[in-house]
Amino acid sequence: MVNHSSPVDFFLLGFSEHPGLERNLFVVVSISYLLTLVGNTLIILLSMLDPRLHSPMYFFLSNFSFLDLCFTTSCVPQMLVHLWGPGKTISFLGCSVQLFIFLFFGTTECCVLLTVMALDRYLSVCQPLHYATIIHPRLCRQLAAMSWIVGLVESVVQTPPTLRLPFCRHRRVDDFVCEVPALIRLSYGDTTYNEIQMAAASVFILVVPLSLILVSYGAIARAVLRINSAVAWRKALGTCSSHLIVVTLFYSSVIADYFQSKNPYAQKRSKFFGLFYAVGTPLLNPLIYTLRNKEVKRTLRRLLGKHVDSRDSQGRAA
Repeated sequence: MVNHSSPVDFFLLGFSEHPGLERNLFVVVSISYLLTLVGNTLIILLSMLDPRLHSPMYFFLSNFSFLDLCFTTSCVPQMLVHLWGPGKTISFLGCSVQLFIFLFFGTTECCVLLTVMALDRYLSVCQPLHYATIIHPRLCRQLAAMSWIVGLVESVVQTPPTLRLPFCRHRRVDDFVCEVPALIRLSYGDTTYNEIQMAAASVFILVVPLSLILVSYGAIARAVLRINSAVAWRKALGTCSSHLIVVTLFYSSVIADYFQSKNPYAQKRSKFFGLFYAVGTPLLNPLIYTLRNKEVKRTLRRLLGKHVDSRDSQGRAA
């Protein structure tokens, strides 16, 4: 997998041409990362602690939150080091690991898990009477496992050919993370195979899942339009709105990052889209699901209330 003619270290340029911007981004990214850790960990804990949240929707949401934790942790700590100081180097091994993990978690989230969650929403709205029978715990575990396996296979397939490319001696990666498009641009050899592979992967992990999600929401929209009850309308929209917002944010940032043209201005723009993809979406996802989900908010209030009550009783006993 390792290309022995490759340089020992890479230089992740990031936003080094704007030193003032880097310091501001360090503060923003640090706060965002801390909130991401707190928000996603909170969703996982709430889903585990409250039996009323032991449902397929929250099982997939817990997987999604764990995925966001892993995904953002694969790149943000290294990014913070580079934003704070003058050192921008990353070893070839470090870049290889980062590329593998970034592809693994990104594909798992983008390709399958969001699609599986769309299927769950479709069955919840369009097949409510058969929902519990179809989406049983065993199937949930199988679908989640399939999501992770697909992400792993995609990373195993795409990472080695990228790392075998002959890289330019200047070793400057015009990005803040080791990604396939940036490493392809760094190569001086024939990258036709890699570009074809990336295009095929883009269809597999972007176009096909997004098409399935749109088909699911098309069926949901038709079902909702046939509902005469205002209460049922609000329940259906409340069930699907959070996932739809997350899908819109995630896919728009990924498409903007990966499908930019090759001119320098577009590539500089794509770094900001990539930054939002790596830092912004993992932060917004738990906020969207907690702020727009009455059950999660109710569980959080109940657990916080119990904690306050227990502290008061301990204080009175003392």
